[in-house]
Amino acid sequence: MMKPIILKAILVFALFNVTCFIQAQVKPLGTPGKATSVSPAKPYKILTNGKQITIQSKLDIRSVLVWTSSGHRIVEQKEINAAIYKFTFPVREKVLFLMLETINGKRFTEKIGVQ
Repeated sequence: MMKPIILKAILVFALFNVTCFIQAQVKPLGTPGKATSVSPAKPYKILTNGKQITIQSKLDIRSVLVWTSSGHRIVEQKEINAAIYKFTFPVREKVLFLMLETINGKRFTEKIGVQ
């Protein structure tokens, strides 16, 4: 007499768990596998020529900070207020990091590989 009741309870419990698992795996509507966040385009270009680096920007550049992969600062220039900034780096490292701040206060960072 008790055995059919226990079997029915186990069956109901198993079906409930399966439906909860299936509901948890549903993708939200409106996202067909595309990335949700799109980064805006950079308002600057970095041109390298040997040990000389040129930064061309659509907006005026407020400040530039360049450091090596070992953490040594190469360039720290503030109040540039120009659309083009050129500098030459005196180290033999192949990887540099750049932080650029535009006149409107936005900061951009980038890893630069040089030869």
